[in-house]
Formats: sequence, structure tokens, C-alpha cells
Amino acid sequence: MRTTGTVPIEFESLGDPAHPAIVLIMGLGMQLVAWPDAFCQALVAGGYRVVRFDNRDSGLSARATGGGGLGLFKAVAASVLKLPVHTPYTLHDMAQDTLAVMDALQIERAHIVGVSMGGMIAQVLAAAHPQRVLSLTSIMSTSGHQRLPQPSLKVRRMLMSRPAKPKDLASVTDHLVHILQVIGSPDYPEPVQALRERVSQGVKRAYNPAGTNRQLMAVIASGDRRPLLRQIQAPTLVVHGRDDPLVPLSGGQDTADHTPGARLMVIDGMGHDLPSALLPLLSQVILDHCNAFSGSSPYP
Repeated sequence: MRTTGTVPIEFESLGDPAHPAIVLIMGLGMQLVAWPDAFCQALVAGGYRVVRFDNRDSGLSARATGGGGLGLFKAVAASVLKLPVHTPYTLHDMAQDTLAVMDALQIERAHIVGVSMGGMIAQVLAAAHPQRVLSLTSIMSTSGHQRLPQPSLKVRRMLMSRPAKPKDLASVTDHLVHILQVIGSPDYPEPVQALRERVSQGVKRAYNPAGTNRQLMAVIASGDRRPLLRQIQAPTLVVHGRDDPLVPLSGGQDTADHTPGARLMVIDGMGHDLPSALLPLLSQVILDHCNAFSGSSPYP
């Protein structure tokens, strides 16, 4: 299904519409299918309606224009020089996309769960629209503070690399599998064939590298969100892998430190992914957090 606004967003609703909703926000360049089915079904089995969607510029949602490689370079340079970053859209716009999905499904309030860039969008949503958020779970994300440790040079080089044959789906799949292996959980590696099948599913569904650049520009333009984090009123759980090579643990720690009352959960051996072996733990942790606050809200 799609929203009907000026920026159509592809979404999917699982479970009983009468149950409390958990809205899942995926990360940079990823699609709704990147949320593992087993994870979503565990949340449904826990008594929740689960909503997942493609962020703008990914999957089957609307695509923007402009930006591109030169735009990304200018955004990085402006950020380093502490100048305004001009982007086709911002994380605030992407938070509005989340609200558009909730409105389309007539969901007044929901538990918001975001990973990586999705965690940043979730943070913005919770701060800017507190009346719509029952609880917040920010996973493998960060506060945006520029002085925090950054990915290693190896990881940055890998992220800047391109498929050997950008127009060949098999080559693109190989490239993305390699990236996910590099940033994935060292103690919980995914079986290569299963990882390849999951990546191939996404590539065949949609592949939009220019959109990923524009999403990254939106992240860069977001800058330091610590003042925004201090405004969050929703009960907040921050989950982070101790061995995350893309967004180091300090990003999760800083998020928790600047979000009032936030609880930090650190998972040993977890990297920057949702490995199959950790899905039971992650789903239960999220269910416990949501269960504690499903009936509570400071708003009438």
C-alpha cells in the first residue's frame, strides 16, 4: 500500500489493526524487506500491529531528484566547515513521512523503533511530535555529535566503493553482501547463502544508489541532535552492539546520555546488523519495553 500525499510512501501492516502499533523505521538505503520476517512475526505474536515501510528514496517509495555524487561531496564539505548543508529533504521530512504512514492507517500513537538512520528519524519524530509516540527504541544509531568516534578508514573506504558492474544485479548483490559482512556482527555471522538471498531480494525489488546518497545528505544536514534529544519525553530504550564498526558504541552511549531517562542496552558481539541469532533477544527486549508503556501516555 502507499500513502497518498505529495511524497507517496510504500508501507505494509502486519497483525491485528486493533492491537497497539509498533512502527519500524529502517536505515540508510535499506527497504522494508530488510526488517526480518521472523522479527516482525515475533512482535505480532507478542500482541502488536507491526508497520514497516520504505523510506523516501528507497524501495518502492517516491524518489527525489538532485543531490548525486557532487551534492554529497558539497554536503560533506559544508558540514566540515560548519556551513549550512543544502539537501533535497531532511530527517524532519522523513519523520513526516512516518506520520503520513500512521495517518493512512489511522494510528494515533505508536511505539517507534528505528535502526541506524531510522533511529535518527525516530529521535526526530519523538522530539517533534511527542503526542504521537508511546515509546522510542533507537538501535545502532547516534546523536550526530561530530566529535564522536567515526568508522575506521577501512569501513569508510568500503562504503565509498562501487560494484564492479553497477548495472549488473549479480555484481550489485556481491558488492552489498561484502559490505554487510564487513559491518555485520563478528560473533553472529550470517550464513553466506541466506545473506545473499536476502540481499538479492532487495536488489530485485528496487535499487536506488542515488537515493542512498540523498538520504546520507539528510543525515549530514541533521548535524548534532543532542539539543533535540533533550526534548524527548517518550520512554526511550537505546540498543547498541559493542562491536559496531560503522556506528561505534559511543554513538549509542551519547544518545542515551542526552535523552532524559533513557536506558542503554549493550549487546556483546553485535555489529551493525540484525543477525538471525539475535532476533529472539531483540524482539523480546522491544516487546518488554513496549509492554511497559503501551497503556501510558502523558497526553489525554
